[in-house]
Amino acid sequence: MCAERAPAQRQDVYGGRNPAEIPAYTIPEAAHWLQVPYTTTRAWLLGQHGFAPVVEIADRETRTLSFQNLVELHVLAAIRRKHGVSLQRVRTAVEFMEQRLGVPHPLRSHQMLTDGQDLLVEWGGQYLSLNRQGHGEMRAILEVYLSRIELEGEIPARLYPFSRREHLDDPRAILIDPRVQFGRPCVAGTGIPTAVIADRWRAGESIDGLADDYGRRREEIEETIRYEIPVAA
Repeated sequence: MCAERAPAQRQDVYGGRNPAEIPAYTIPEAAHWLQVPYTTTRAWLLGQHGFAPVVEIADRETRTLSFQNLVELHVLAAIRRKHGVSLQRVRTAVEFMEQRLGVPHPLRSHQMLTDGQDLLVEWGGQYLSLNRQGHGEMRAILEVYLSRIELEGEIPARLYPFSRREHLDDPRAILIDPRVQFGRPCVAGTGIPTAVIADRWRAGESIDGLADDYGRRREEIEETIRYEIPVAA
């Protein structure tokens, strides 16, 4: 009688690590995918001219980022690009939340807010101004940016980056999920890497032909190309 086989075990390609924490992205990739200038992205991660970095990069030696770093840069871009809050105020807020409130990685937290001029911290149901201590501030804030982050519990798990710079109402056409295609941007709802579609378009294939080939709507293919090749699209 043959011995009964043990059920096959799923291979853990991440070696037991959380894929969202694994250094997997280069600085140029992060800059491109989040539509933030390379020099700005580099300064936020590595610091410059005597100023400390704002985001703690996952692997400073190899200068590679984790998915969680992408989320932090996404939120930081909202604070800087849309609200014009100075980096010094951001650093103050980050340090305050880490050291005084015990909030790890504040830029991944929905407790970090801004009213357009001041950085605020949500604490105990109130809003504390880090520059005008003692003043409660009415909200709001980063709602559009934060709505593009999907959580599992309180941990960011998926990110829908903007495909059109400065267009806050653009569709959620692109998805970055550290468990899909090793965290490369894909067409939302699929495992199709955006770079593959863009490469085929560059090679001369038509948008309609790509839509038919992948079984997607023309608008999705157009948005994908716009995301990967913003100048050409």
